[in-house]
Amino acid sequence: MLEPLAIGSVTLAHRILFGPMAGISDLPYRLLCHEQGAALTCTELISAKAITYHNKNTHAMLAVHEEEHPVAVQIFGHEEEVMADAVRMLPLSFDILDINMGCPVPKVVSNGEGSALMKDPALIERIVRACVQASPVPVTVKMRAGFDPRHVNAKECALAAQAGGAAAVTVHARTRDQMYAGRADWSVIRGVKESVHIPVIGNGDVRDARDARRMREETGCDAVMIARAAQGNPWVFREILHELETGERLPRPDGEEILAMVLRHAGLLAEHKGETIAVREMRKHIAWYTTGLTGAAAMRERVNTLSDMEQLKAACEAFFGSRQNGSPRL
Repeated sequence: MLEPLAIGSVTLAHRILFGPMAGISDLPYRLLCHEQGAALTCTELISAKAITYHNKNTHAMLAVHEEEHPVAVQIFGHEEEVMADAVRMLPLSFDILDINMGCPVPKVVSNGEGSALMKDPALIERIVRACVQASPVPVTVKMRAGFDPRHVNAKECALAAQAGGAAAVTVHARTRDQMYAGRADWSVIRGVKESVHIPVIGNGDVRDARDARRMREETGCDAVMIARAAQGNPWVFREILHELETGERLPRPDGEEILAMVLRHAGLLAEHKGETIAVREMRKHIAWYTTGLTGAAAMRERVNTLSDMEQLKAACEAFFGSRQNGSPRL
């Protein structure tokens, strides 16, 4: 897990990666997770069609911090020509291009995008080939186990992606029907790994070093991607890497360290998106940062009433400042 991993022409320092999440893996949080040790970060999913339309909000989502490399951009769509056009229009600041074939959200799926693409492996191959031909960087694909329990076809879809020229494939071992509930079926990841010759990245139910090690052992996957376990917990990468390297578990961050992270996160958001949006978006992040702490519910209620950064800072200092052994994860 600590050895380098080559994805096409890009070499990652190790094999613990931060997965893309809508509304979460924006530039500020990607940077925090990179600083805590993630070998690769990835943007939120971005509409290929919006890129071709020069959408203002989409342009902001394509911003990259000079210190967060290597970083991937994830796009979604269902028309190979539009996807290829979007790829040609992307800034040259990304190291990897990832194609989303796993998003389960109804508004994406109903348009034949995201996990809906898994219904048509032939289309997957065409889309990947079109993007590979247009992209100056390696192209990867992120998919699910299948669209529903009757169609668990990640193996077939991964083979199609490989045939189209994908440099790696990530498998979230839940079906689209499961959304984010239930258990991930890691045997699906093993089946994909046994079928393709490109790197396979496992995703689903990895919360700590023991999970990461067990996934690697049970599936043979080349790397592990962590997503929801990093919500309000950027330290998860540092902790996993330390335990894999030394066999020892790091103590959870205390109140002082959590406070410093929250304030840095808020500051980065304000710098990137403006104070008003930053205060609003920090509400959900603080809910995750305070998970498991006494008084978390009251803190969430208070933060939801705040309107400026000074108020947010004061509330956070009052809540975290007196805690020496607080933890965003029990």
